[in-house]
Amino acid sequence: MRAPSRGFTLIEVLIALAITAFVAAVAYRSLSAAMLGVERTRATADRTYEINRAWMIISRDLNQFVARPIRDEFGQEEPALTGGPAARYALSFTRLGWHNPNDQPRSYLQRVNYRLEDGALWRDTYAVLDRAPDTQPQEVKLLDGVEYLELLFLPTIAQAQATGDSLELETGNWPDSWAVEPGLPGSELAPPVALEITLQLDDWGEMRRLYALPPL
Repeated sequence: MRAPSRGFTLIEVLIALAITAFVAAVAYRSLSAAMLGVERTRATADRTYEINRAWMIISRDLNQFVARPIRDEFGQEEPALTGGPAARYALSFTRLGWHNPNDQPRSYLQRVNYRLEDGALWRDTYAVLDRAPDTQPQEVKLLDGVEYLELLFLPTIAQAQATGDSLELETGNWPDSWAVEPGLPGSELAPPVALEITLQLDDWGEMRRLYALPPL
């Protein structure tokens, strides 16, 4: 005679379900941790790219600086370079190298403004150097998460001082504004020979870059 088949008891089923749930929970946590690590790595890579791209654009613009004053939309002459709290923009200057692949009837010079607004660093450019009242800039957001932007300017090489015995420049005595004195619009202002830019980022902290402007 065939022995009757024997099924699982309720306790055995519950134990099997508990083991399955435990294994699933461990697997989910491992998968979740792996996915979170991938997302963090991707976010870090994206942020690194954004920061490096912003500095690359700033460096490219300053390396192509040219001492060409312009007239703003109010008809007032602006120096070739201005910046700091006393100026209209955090940094504004004229640069060379504006590519013209379509050979349009325009200059190869370009006016560039950098400004901080709503925690973001913006770059403004104009299609013309000497602006009309209705001239509008092209605005591009370069970098988010910027807490503050500070600049220091070196007027002449003779005022450059090294820090102690090192070759590092002492910038503490450099002026933080490079602008025409109030009440003297249209006055000539020679560009500085160098400037230091400091960005305070909400995630990366303070970043500084020192730039020597091309000789006149």
